[in-house]
Amino acid sequence: MPHASLRRRHRRRPICAAGSLMKDWNTIITIYQKGFRRAISALRRIGPTDRTPYYNVLVMKVDEPMVALETIERLTEERPALYDAIARVAPAGATFEFQTPEGFKNCTRCFLLRLLPKLAGRSFHVRLHRRGSRLDLQTPEAERLFNDFIVTETGKTGMPARIRFTEPDAVIVIDTVDDRAGIAMWTHEDLARHRLLHPD
Repeated sequence: MPHASLRRRHRRRPICAAGSLMKDWNTIITIYQKGFRRAISALRRIGPTDRTPYYNVLVMKVDEPMVALETIERLTEERPALYDAIARVAPAGATFEFQTPEGFKNCTRCFLLRLLPKLAGRSFHVRLHRRGSRLDLQTPEAERLFNDFIVTETGKTGMPARIRFTEPDAVIVIDTVDDRAGIAMWTHEDLARHRLLHPD
């Protein structure tokens, strides 16, 4: 059974409801099997951190997700045992809630439209990390859908983006936990600089 505090926060809300985006988690952390206690103890000193119903997946709410990422990375450099406990940190550039696959797709497209100027003429791919059964959409299907959407929309500008899975200029990462999603874009430089992002 999910933790009681998570059940309270998983009540349904209107799709993409105004004002709901940043009320809940905005960072996801995945941890290695034997690192739970070390990780959650350290993370709770940075910001509110909760368990999820999913194995070795934590969620965090912080004012500035990128600052939290940098703080976590600094701590893992100072404490190698903590680095061995944390597999991935995924700060969200935006979060939204959805109730149907169509709601998920529509909200994701809204975010992707904002990225088009940064993706035009560049290489990229979309990566989805899906947790929970609410989203009745297969991961490869969703990734192809959003990859094609970006190529089509940037093509309208005369500078189509190119799908590339090896050394792309950017990766768009989507993480879902039940009916919530976090999404962010990371450039090649971001991925080289931050060793805990691991989008793929």
